[in-house]
Amino acid sequence: MQIIDLRSDTVTKPGEGMLNAMMHARVGDDVYGEDPTTNELQAICSDTFCYEAALFCPSGTMANQIAIKVHTRPGDEVLCGDLSHVYHYEGGGISFNSGASVRLLSGDRGRFTSRQVVENIHDRDDIHSPISRLVVVENTCNKGGGSVWDYNELVRISKVAGQHDLKLHLDGARLFNAMTVDGTKPADYSLIFDSISLCLSKGLGAPIGSVLMGSKDFIHKAIRVRKLLGGAMRQSGFLAAAGIYALKNNVDRLVLDHEHATILGKTISSCQWCEKVEPVESNIVIFRIKDHIDEGLFANTLKSSGILCSKFGPSVFRLVTHLDIDTAMIQQACQVFNRIKME
Repeated sequence: MQIIDLRSDTVTKPGEGMLNAMMHARVGDDVYGEDPTTNELQAICSDTFCYEAALFCPSGTMANQIAIKVHTRPGDEVLCGDLSHVYHYEGGGISFNSGASVRLLSGDRGRFTSRQVVENIHDRDDIHSPISRLVVVENTCNKGGGSVWDYNELVRISKVAGQHDLKLHLDGARLFNAMTVDGTKPADYSLIFDSISLCLSKGLGAPIGSVLMGSKDFIHKAIRVRKLLGGAMRQSGFLAAAGIYALKNNVDRLVLDHEHATILGKTISSCQWCEKVEPVESNIVIFRIKDHIDEGLFANTLKSSGILCSKFGPSVFRLVTHLDIDTAMIQQACQVFNRIKME
């Protein structure tokens, strides 16, 4: 039986072209700054996004946590969406690594407004409150079903941040997915964000790694924090080569992932066991099954039919399309969904 793994876009495996690039990578000791392929990846990213510098990190979580630690001091406060990855899925890292508190902003599937930012900034003369120091945006928002931010709203948030001496960080784990949807360009984001983390191991299909971008001073500080967190690597060029290959070959095909997700969403919304499907904007489909249906039975029914998905909350499931899923697999998955009968 063919397994159609829709749990996440992190489950992809390197294809022949990427493996070949990895096997033939030129390497050195990156802790000494001597790995040529890692240096090339960092240069490609900083040049593409018009930042002064970039830093290759083992994971998106580490890249985000490094950024937060560089931008804040213990006792500060971080403003982020109530569905944000940095709050829900990074192990409490904001408090553990940076000693900062979090102020959650509720919004439309993870997207808050500039007005909400203004309304939640503390008066720095009030000694009873933490100092608002950093705003974090996630685009696309994973827990929001791959929701894409309105760029104009991001510009307004950036202006608010600047007016109130706040730093602005973008968790751009799936930023290329967002750009595929709205037509924005990499350079658009360096105009408004102090730093960006970009994941290579999700929709782009590399096996490991994220890149953190910002000013030279920011990256200089980030290198020290990466070392502190145990993220300094040696011959990292073997992994960086995969990232370079992904950036050169796997960006344009993201549109197919979005088309596949749209097909899945439409199919599931018509099934008798489905209560609701969140709007599908990119490569993530989040749906709710009817309350009377046993969640475990539903998941096992899918699994026994060759479909793997992620549990995403009470009666809520997530599907993510990616480069290892072709159109024939999507058609097969739709046939399974249509065939399932849950009483």
